[in-house]
Amino acid sequence: MSQNLYIAAIEPGSGKSLVMLGLMELLSKRIHRVGFFRPVIHASNRSNQDIELVRDRYSLNYPHEYFFALTHAEARRLIANGETDELLKRIIEKYRVIERECDFVLCEGTDSLDIDSAFVDNFNAEVANHLAAPLLLVANGQGRTTEEVISAVRTERDAFLEAGCTIAATVVNRVSPDCVGDTVQQLNTILDGTDPVFVLPEDPVLAKPTIAEVADAVNAQFIHGDREHLNREVLVTKVAAMQIPNFLSRMQEGSLILVPSDRADIILTCMAATFSDNCPNIAGLILTGGLELASAVQNLLKGSRWNIPIFSVSSDTFETVTAVNRVRSQLTYDNHRKIAAALGLFETYVDSNQMAECISVSRSDRVTPLMFEYDLIERAKTQRQHIVLPEGSEERILQAAEILLRRGVVDLTLLGNEAQIREKIATLGLSLDAARIVDPFQSEWYDDFAQTYFELRQHKGITLDYARDVMHDISYFGTMMVYHGKADGMVSGSVNTTAHTIRPALEFIRTMPGCSIVSSVFLMCLEDRVLVYGDCAVNPNPNAQQLADIAISSAETAQTFGIEPLIAMLSYSTGESGKGEEVEKVREATQIVRRQRPDLQVEGPIQYDAAVDENVAKTKLPDSKVAGHATVFIFPDLNTGNNTYKAVQRSANAVAIGPVLQGLKKPVNDLSRGCTVTDIVNTVAITAIQAQAIAQQVPALALV
Repeated sequence: MSQNLYIAAIEPGSGKSLVMLGLMELLSKRIHRVGFFRPVIHASNRSNQDIELVRDRYSLNYPHEYFFALTHAEARRLIANGETDELLKRIIEKYRVIERECDFVLCEGTDSLDIDSAFVDNFNAEVANHLAAPLLLVANGQGRTTEEVISAVRTERDAFLEAGCTIAATVVNRVSPDCVGDTVQQLNTILDGTDPVFVLPEDPVLAKPTIAEVADAVNAQFIHGDREHLNREVLVTKVAAMQIPNFLSRMQEGSLILVPSDRADIILTCMAATFSDNCPNIAGLILTGGLELASAVQNLLKGSRWNIPIFSVSSDTFETVTAVNRVRSQLTYDNHRKIAAALGLFETYVDSNQMAECISVSRSDRVTPLMFEYDLIERAKTQRQHIVLPEGSEERILQAAEILLRRGVVDLTLLGNEAQIREKIATLGLSLDAARIVDPFQSEWYDDFAQTYFELRQHKGITLDYARDVMHDISYFGTMMVYHGKADGMVSGSVNTTAHTIRPALEFIRTMPGCSIVSSVFLMCLEDRVLVYGDCAVNPNPNAQQLADIAISSAETAQTFGIEPLIAMLSYSTGESGKGEEVEKVREATQIVRRQRPDLQVEGPIQYDAAVDENVAKTKLPDSKVAGHATVFIFPDLNTGNNTYKAVQRSANAVAIGPVLQGLKKPVNDLSRGCTVTDIVNTVAITAIQAQAIAQQVPALALV
């Protein structure tokens, strides 16, 4: 089995960073320790973007210098002096350092931007051969016909094969969407199945640079706006040299406006256009010429709510336009939109199982937090569910929604005022055309939902008028969508309280048959495994029957996420060693679980150390199948559970995913009001997987 792979781009602009990211994602799902290596990086006083992307996303906690062998200047000097052997020796030595630390190393080759073009192909072949690494070729299909792509691929493949390289696969990137099918068919015919071919279409989001990339390239100074908008793509560049009426007629969505800094009329026109429904949203402005803005204009900007980024450069308009047009789009660690778009594209057009097979990658027995989180996404995609997000105008919700849609994880409905949501989407520069937006005040479902709520709750004394008022509440409306099957699950809580999120579900979705209580678990991702902790968020002091129901629900949740349930009913006493009311409650709950679910492995009462440590277990419960191997931990009360999960999270550097609600007939999950975009993505994926399991009414297949 090969323990490495070398990505070789046929030419610049092929999008090998996208392929690299897709492969790192694939490898990280299957292998515990994945390394990354670049033989040569371009000489610069800045960090290499691909290295920083990999370090950040995959938590590779090594210095930047660890991931490459030489800079462009060092490589050129050695080549010019005829010291090619010394060049290769230094690369191999540096590579071996990473190889010793990792189970698999992904190498990203160089191109003519890093080293002399006349040497680059032979260089990649030499390095790959010395590292005993099979090649993955990346070709550029941008602006080419199918025949031109095939000619380029054939020529380069022949050259690498003549150099003695092994080719694992070929990826043709940035192909016109209309030519993808034809290109795949013809390449497969020509190569006759010798190695797999994957063809990816051009993606406008990935092709366009962001405002931050443009500003960085032209050394622009930030003078106004919201820095959160700097990751917005520049769809078109416009030079403002006309009078205002003509300028307005030529504005386009996503424009970067280049204008001399003394043209206050254009600046104020852009500001006014932003607040008009009849004008497109611009991406930003670059003021040329280096002149300082008039003080009156500065005061106007400072006191306004206008958050479009504005930059200033010292160069004149012509020089600035020339520099802007040379800027190439990049994948950077802090641009989650582009990362989601890149992964969505790669995962749509590259068969992960076929790719893993062709590079001989097998799955590790260990389960890291990254593996588990990525497998959540992969599992949710297998049987797409429809999730409703009631807090549709919240920025984090919208950013997470774009990631989920770009990666094809779920279908989404956003609740709220449609005009306000669309304005927020445009302001953030997001693409959410695939999301459905529903305003409870205007929905065709409103009357039916209100009538349903009245019928379900009239025994509590509510009136139809009250029911109609309640259905204006986004949490109730979203939950009723789930009740009526118009959505498979709901995720809320980034703005609203836990009680506001859960109350509607308790009122009319209700618990599953045989379950007396709604509870929660955290999925605790440790360094090499995933454990289930319950209940750490909902029930303060459950009685014995409730504790048993929490244990059974937690076991079923564990099975849903591919974790074999070995249940530890925790207490301050193990076995028969202790007495007292709290111990007896746990002992009784354990007996109830055994009666109701004799198929489950459960032990209790048991102390935490005996549940996780084999040596302690051998002393205290030598005949137990659970002791020392527990995967599901049931805490006797909320105080114990909440403190324990936080202690483990902080002291063991564990990733705590949750709380995941369980026991409901249909999935509803709560977010923390301090949640991140990643938390929202994970929670939506979890909700989708729960919906899949409920629909199938059988234990879900293992994730990992």
